[in-house]
Amino acid sequence: GAQLVTGGGTAGHNALLQHMVLLEQSHSPMVGLGGLPMTSPTVSKLVRGHRPLGRTQSAPLPQQPCGQTQALQQLVVQQQHQQFLEKHKLFQQQHIINKIMSKPGDQVSPPGSGAVVPSRHHQSHPEETEEELREHQGLSSSSSTSSSSSVPETGPMRGLVIKQEPLDLQEQEEREQRERQVEQDFLFNQQALLLEQQRIHQLRNYRASIEAAGLPVSIAVHRPLSRAQSSPASASFPIVVQEPPVKHQFTTGLVYDSLMQKHQCICGNATIHPEHAGRIQSIWSRLQETGLRSQCECIRGRKASQEELQTVHSEAHVLLYGTNPLRQKLDSSVNSMFVRLPCGGVGVDSDTIWNEVHSSAAARLAVGSVVELVFKVALGELKNGFAVVRPPGHHAEESTPMGFCYFNSVAIAAKLLQQRLNVSKILIVDWDVHHGNGTQQAFYADPSVLYLSLHRYDDGNFFPGSGAPDEVGSGAGEGFSVNIAFTGGLEPPMGDAEYLAAFRTLVMPIANEFAPDMVLVSSGFDAVDGHAPPLGGYKLTAKCFGYLTRQLMALAGGRLVLALEGGHDLTAICDASEACISALLGNELDPISFEVLQQRPNANAVHSMEKVVEIHGKYWCSLQRSASTLGCSLSEALQRDTEEAETVSAMASLSVANKHKRTEEEPMEEEALI
Repeated sequence: GAQLVTGGGTAGHNALLQHMVLLEQSHSPMVGLGGLPMTSPTVSKLVRGHRPLGRTQSAPLPQQPCGQTQALQQLVVQQQHQQFLEKHKLFQQQHIINKIMSKPGDQVSPPGSGAVVPSRHHQSHPEETEEELREHQGLSSSSSTSSSSSVPETGPMRGLVIKQEPLDLQEQEEREQRERQVEQDFLFNQQALLLEQQRIHQLRNYRASIEAAGLPVSIAVHRPLSRAQSSPASASFPIVVQEPPVKHQFTTGLVYDSLMQKHQCICGNATIHPEHAGRIQSIWSRLQETGLRSQCECIRGRKASQEELQTVHSEAHVLLYGTNPLRQKLDSSVNSMFVRLPCGGVGVDSDTIWNEVHSSAAARLAVGSVVELVFKVALGELKNGFAVVRPPGHHAEESTPMGFCYFNSVAIAAKLLQQRLNVSKILIVDWDVHHGNGTQQAFYADPSVLYLSLHRYDDGNFFPGSGAPDEVGSGAGEGFSVNIAFTGGLEPPMGDAEYLAAFRTLVMPIANEFAPDMVLVSSGFDAVDGHAPPLGGYKLTAKCFGYLTRQLMALAGGRLVLALEGGHDLTAICDASEACISALLGNELDPISFEVLQQRPNANAVHSMEKVVEIHGKYWCSLQRSASTLGCSLSEALQRDTEEAETVSAMASLSVANKHKRTEEEPMEEEALI
């Protein structure tokens, strides 16, 4: 009988612990994770039997910031803990009485006889409720433990007389030891539960971050178990857990946020606005369809702060275009800075639309996303990266939005690299078909940032009209603004041969001589074939940009980030983005066509590049060597480089042979002297 009662007591204790676990889970809004084991790696590190340190009611849970919500949550947890300790104590008292009542050899006799018969005992089950435990506790309150006299019983023990026998000292010590072990197990399990809850909330935070980055997540939502009637009301205070640092895979990083799609004209007609939400949505879908997105590490973007925006832009500009509520507090004259568009919408000029509700948030998110990606690459967390962002930024000047741009994302990222990470030399390559007037302005006098732009110029007749070859910088920054300004219009339009020649003879020689620590690219794709003359008109292929990207990867230890700028033909920008990201990943690129390899750059391009050599030759010594091959095709230039390399190798071998010959002749001369 005693053995049976003991087993039942253990089952009752397990039921109490099980009820505690279910109750705690019902108080925590948990994400279902498909049967998480209660013994997590964190819990397994705890030493069983170790008594946790006590905490005051005002102390926060481990790894949680102090605050009103955390204090309330702590109070609720401690109150529940106290209630369970009281119930546990009552349960132990009942367990002792059951054990005494079930002594072998006890007899029951009519009242007054002094004899006792085996008593009826109650076996506890896992299905026991707290009300049933309370009924059993009533037995202990009505039992006499100080005398062996007969006492009338109530409830199920009515008419029975219990004879108390002295407990054996050894048995009492064993019982006390078991009680201590039970209490320690109780506290251990409660601490394990709290740690498990923290782990679950960390997983929930991680889930939110990857959902924001656009990754598919299929996690079923767990429905909390119902509470017992005697359980305290659910306060539903969320456990605030500090988000753990995310360890990124060392590969190409991507950043994208669908909130940037909300920046669109209130007229709702995207067909008349070249810079529309479908641009980034199409690119992101293409990356998913081709499997490139799964090969990359997707990071979570954020909104840039006003302080970050003011590294490039004026305070008034940031307040006007970066904060909707504050705009109402500004002078009413700002209304004159906005114009009514023919479509019925609002803009800052005839092209650059403004959405009062969403534009400021989207523009700040674009900047913050680029900054996040650039910093992760600069710190070595990611190999390189591509930012799928809008609105673009390279036209935005200190106090002027224009050309679809409000805040200059790449320029702000470069400024923050200088200020926060002390990056000494930054190369910004801008291959958007339009000149990046805002970026050039931000670093025009800065020798630590080399701005190098390839763009359609046409003697200042193509938007924005800036970027002439003789715009070289000022003061200490003279020579650090390099404008490869193509002239001659579209007769013929520039293509792969012209851009590959410019990279071979101008961009890469200057970049290698500058030796940057970080490379940023304003990656507009409006030079790709498919754009009408007013928006570009050039005939580059998408695969060409993959080869340009591959060449830039040889700089700065591979620390390279591309940020989307212009480009409005959806097929063109999707193809070009795919080619660039494939190059960043190190995938094999589609070969350059034989026609392009054999094609010499057109006369207008050669003339434009010669102008750059003429102006910048005094700043960059490397241009003198490449000047002789400006008019060569890629295959001719490679052949010439091979011949030169062979000549240099032969001369080096001859020099080494002559040196060995002289070394052998010198001892003979010494012998003759002796």
